[in-house]
Amino acid sequence: MKNRTVLGLICIVLAITVMFGVTPIVTKMSAGKITVVQVNKTIAQGKAITPDDIVKVEIGSYGVSDTVLRDEKQVVGKYAKTDIYSGINISSAMVSDTADSAEDVLNTLDGTKQAVSITVPSFAAALSGKLKNGDIVSIIVTEEKQTVVPAELKCVKVITTTTSEGVDQDEATPNEDGTYETPSTVTLLVNAEQAKLIANYEANAEMHISLVYRGDDAMAEKFLEAQEKVFAGGTDNE
Repeated sequence: MKNRTVLGLICIVLAITVMFGVTPIVTKMSAGKITVVQVNKTIAQGKAITPDDIVKVEIGSYGVSDTVLRDEKQVVGKYAKTDIYSGINISSAMVSDTADSAEDVLNTLDGTKQAVSITVPSFAAALSGKLKNGDIVSIIVTEEKQTVVPAELKCVKVITTTTSEGVDQDEATPNEDGTYETPSTVTLLVNAEQAKLIANYEANAEMHISLVYRGDDAMAEKFLEAQEKVFAGGTDNE
């Protein structure tokens, strides 16, 4: 009889604990709601996020990090810094204003553009190691003692430069004296015709690179658009 009484008292104490301890916490967790931004499909690293990719989802606010983005304006037009999957709350660490790492650009290739690398024959040929991802450059070709800038290669985008050890610029670390390893290749974003030209020059000529533009992405895009007009029968003198 005594054991039953003790057991009954324990059950009463547990019931009171649940009522006044656990229940308020559960109620608080379920009551607080916030709206967060997610995507409705997988967004590959380097891809721009569009309004059509976005969904807004209401979730419980308990335990949600302050870095989780709640306003679609913080996401639309940004670039995925890593693969972003449907159903995942998007945090500020997952998006970026730019997508200029080699991996970012390579992940956006969809058949309309290609990546091609050229060998750097000398320190000077690649702008003395000063090229940066996203630079717009011209390819200067010397063949049979004649030097020209082909109309098809006046404005080309640099994806990255790479050392002989295979280290891309965005992954490079400085030496003890603050200098960086000299690049051995330059990887460019081109169309199919430009890729064929570069492959031919790589085998039969010598190429140097001159910097055309570095800066705002929108302005850089205008240079590339002007270059594309050469392949559409337009003029290259704009």
